Amino acid sequence: MVAHLRPYWLHLYLLLYTPLVLFADSRVAAGWQQAGLGLLTLLLLFLCTRRIAPAARRQVWLCVLVATGFEVLGSLVWGVYRYRWHNLPLYVPPGHGLVYLFGLTAGATPIFKRHGRRAAYVVLAACAAWAVAGLTVLPLLTHRWDLQGAACLPLFAFAILRSPRYALFATIFLATTDLELAGTLFGDWAWVPAAPWTHLPSGNPPSAIAGGYCVIDGSVALVMGLLLRLRVLRAPQPATAAPAAAAA
Repeated sequence: MVAHLRPYWLHLYLLLYTPLVLFADSRVAAGWQQAGLGLLTLLLLFLCTRRIAPAARRQVWLCVLVATGFEVLGSLVWGVYRYRWHNLPLYVPPGHGLVYLFGLTAGATPIFKRHGRRAAYVVLAACAAWAVAGLTVLPLLTHRWDLQGAACLPLFAFAILRSPRYALFATIFLATTDLELAGTLFGDWAWVPAAPWTHLPSGNPPSAIAGGYCVIDGSVALVMGLLLRLRVLRAPQPATAAPAAAAA
């Protein structure tokens, strides 16, 4: 049993670490304590990324920057969800890096090597079932319609069905479900019943919100491409050979 779980040790550890940190955040009463959770999460991300390839490491840290921008937009500007102190907790940016790392390393696990995209189809089916439940059964219990989660489902389905990075998106759904359920349960943040501007009703949390990582991943890929092009343009050009001397 232990031997079968060994290839998944990082993923299991992160799935356990996330609710523990979120539970701790729900109990802290001072900003310095929340900052300590942020430093702890940052240290964990630093240690985890030391074991991956340099190209993947750059993607993870770039994701931290990109996702932080989306956090500022989604929480502080748009206000579609709010953290309990109406701030951006310091553990959130490196937390996004851990989620992205979770997805980046998933393709090398035995389940995706053995079953390929079929494993991702199972995740997509679970996400679709949640989205349908958010419009049918769950409102009877939660008194909230989750149209916002259902609106994210087509984007998530496209990433699973068409993207070669299907393993990344499938496992990011698992990681985001873990953190969203824990974070909303412990009261670290809450999604507003209806999103400002769009007025779409939302679950707490929305079902297929992992589809948002399709936008984050696309943004990371775009910035990586731009940085690579800039690096090529700034690289010194090889000296051209001098023209051959004219024959006497």
